[in-house]
Amino acid sequence: MNPNLNEFFSEENSISRKSAETIVNNTLFKCDDGELFLESTVSESLVLDDGKIKNTSYDSSKGYGLRSVNNDITTYSHSNELTEESLKQSAKIILDANKNYTGKINSGPKKTNKYLYTDINPIEAKKFSEKIDLLNKIDKYLRSKNSYVKQVSSSIFSEYQQIEIIRPDNQSYSDKRPLVRFNVSVMVEKNGRKETGSYGTGGRKILDEYITELNWKKVCDIALKQALINLESVDAPAGEMKVVLGPGWPGILLHEAIGHGLEGDFNRKKTSAFSDLMGQKIADEQVTVVDDGTIENRRGSITIDDEGTPTNKTVLIEKGILKNYIQDRLNARLMNVQPTGNGRRESFEHIPMPRMTNTYMLSGKYHPDEIIKSVDRGIYAVAFGGGQVDITNGKFVFSCTEAYEIKNGKIGKPLKGATLIGNGPDVLTKVKMVGNDMELDAGVGTCGKNGQWVPVGVGQPTILIDGITVGGTQN
Repeated sequence: MNPNLNEFFSEENSISRKSAETIVNNTLFKCDDGELFLESTVSESLVLDDGKIKNTSYDSSKGYGLRSVNNDITTYSHSNELTEESLKQSAKIILDANKNYTGKINSGPKKTNKYLYTDINPIEAKKFSEKIDLLNKIDKYLRSKNSYVKQVSSSIFSEYQQIEIIRPDNQSYSDKRPLVRFNVSVMVEKNGRKETGSYGTGGRKILDEYITELNWKKVCDIALKQALINLESVDAPAGEMKVVLGPGWPGILLHEAIGHGLEGDFNRKKTSAFSDLMGQKIADEQVTVVDDGTIENRRGSITIDDEGTPTNKTVLIEKGILKNYIQDRLNARLMNVQPTGNGRRESFEHIPMPRMTNTYMLSGKYHPDEIIKSVDRGIYAVAFGGGQVDITNGKFVFSCTEAYEIKNGKIGKPLKGATLIGNGPDVLTKVKMVGNDMELDAGVGTCGKNGQWVPVGVGQPTILIDGITVGGTQN
């Protein structure tokens, strides 16, 4: 069943759209900003593990959040049912909190005619039985592909979210957001040694776009290849050395170690390592980084953000110079700049804050082979797992799930246990070569901040960093 926000305004809920608009106007007219955020979401998850369907679920949620913003103070009230009584109770909370404040409501965002993805519910676009059949096919395919395969896990997640934003000037903004993700992981065993590999894909299209026979077999083959490579891996060296990051998913390091530090709230509060560096050279002139929420069908893209602002392609770093921060409405207003369309929230239960969409580094001039040949001794990192970042100083630790040694300009043995340790601002100054092969990730990223999770995209070309501390397991 497609989410339908018109259900909020019904006789059953004893509230009309006009009544809701009146309450919003009467509550927020003396505030600096605010809105009524309405959301209805349905989601479906299917998981196969060890030859059996281990879990299937279907969830739905619906609710609203009423927010006021005065100076830098946010007051928020939310509920999972919209009635005139519940909205008036939320309005009373807002009014009581702001009774001594007299502001002037800021004008709403400009509207957009762009639409970046289909409005079809991906859950209903394919039969449940067909999804089950696909997961079973994947299990059989991988087990027949290689005798070392001992366990297969695969999953399909589909979501359809509809939002509407009602502002105190009676303007409304709406968006319908499909989202799918398809993942495969495989465990292999050889002579008692066990290793794993995983791969996935997804975005804002119906599932069929990602699971043609050619595509799902490609996902399986990449996951299996990674697992088999890891079977042959040797202990990683330790110490400071040159590191080549591959294209695509390694952009997660850029996202975490640099992107978060460029979000407006951290910089307004002077808690980011990049605070007060606007207009200054912070990276090699080869480095240009953008946050782009306007790429059609991408996982991190949104037609409008969760405040109604159209998303943008925002240049964050241009030829090494810091040009912009990532902004929502609150922080943009207080920093006297324009919002960039990055006010995002996990659901109606949360307030928006500046968040990334699709964040990536643009291509440079070097061929990837040329970059590898330039390294006498180092590491080539292709995929990452977990990591930790301290926003205040940019320090990070990332574990590699697929990496190789580089010796005398050639890629050598696969490595296990490699971690990269450094800090974002320092890494930017050590980028020495930028490849001409920029890729976006396959569409699986999810970003956490202050307990909220939102879908994102990352990307980059092959790049050479002239010195990162590598934590290894080699004696």
